[in-house]
Amino acid sequence: MNRKKFLQHSFLTGASVVTGGLASAATGKPDSAAAPENIRSASADKPFNLNYAPHEGMFQNLAGKDILDQIRFAYDKGFRSIEDNGMMSRTPELQSKIGDLLAKLGMTMGVFVVAFDNWPLHTSLTSGDKEWKEKFLNTCRESITVAKRCNAKWMTVVPGNYDRSLPMGLQTANVIDALRRGCDIVEPHKLIFVLEPLSDTPDLFLRYSDQTYAICKALNRPSCKILFDIYHMQRNEGDIINNIDKCYDEIAYFQVGDNPGRNEPTTGEINYLNIFKHIYNKGYRDVLGMEHGLSQKGREGELALVKAYRESDSFR
Repeated sequence: MNRKKFLQHSFLTGASVVTGGLASAATGKPDSAAAPENIRSASADKPFNLNYAPHEGMFQNLAGKDILDQIRFAYDKGFRSIEDNGMMSRTPELQSKIGDLLAKLGMTMGVFVVAFDNWPLHTSLTSGDKEWKEKFLNTCRESITVAKRCNAKWMTVVPGNYDRSLPMGLQTANVIDALRRGCDIVEPHKLIFVLEPLSDTPDLFLRYSDQTYAICKALNRPSCKILFDIYHMQRNEGDIINNIDKCYDEIAYFQVGDNPGRNEPTTGEINYLNIFKHIYNKGYRDVLGMEHGLSQKGREGELALVKAYRESDSFR
């Protein structure tokens, strides 16, 4: 899936269409008219071993267009988190409603993106440009209020593209300097930047887990860690389990997507059953964001999504 299109989709606010009779926040039990028995099973209500987080649109055919109804439905199917890249673009009222609902259900808010201007494909902290740095820092300040409304802890940061006019060492130093100043802003609020190396285009500066690890070590701040997106790291470097182990002390968040196709586990080459078991055995209990599409359309595709996670999470 093209990341730009993916992010544009996730930035859309939930529609105002409300579908009645979904899982209630108080009980987690569905209305039989909205959730017929043929889309439910006894195991579907059980929480997963790991804490997977769907995003808006993953259950729009089964739960309706309203993001709050989608959250209730996700809870009913055993998910205990969501993530929302575009949270900063939502209205303050909806941000608060999402946070209140998650708190009521005992669910966790995953990442949202610290997004400024044409993030991430055209902005760059690598140049050391004062204007871009100030845009980034101003967005960091804005993100604090957003995080408080929706009970978020982690915020995705991507430095942007290479500056081809500068040596790699100077670009890295410029990124570290900007992030250090950002950490000074968010750290008192117990928020965490998660740096995400990506595979979308070779123009992007941050592409490898060891590169991201080195930046986090240089910063040495509790407020700046690694977002290890397994899909991107499979494309860029492979050797997923070994690289998780090498970088684990700086990893604060995982994201999921199979390759090729960037769809749900079991649809590509990545052995998610083994990877999830390995992550679980290392003691990881925080969020794994489901940052991918669906391999099938409609209700059938959404049911297949839940089934794929049940299968991949079936380790003991």
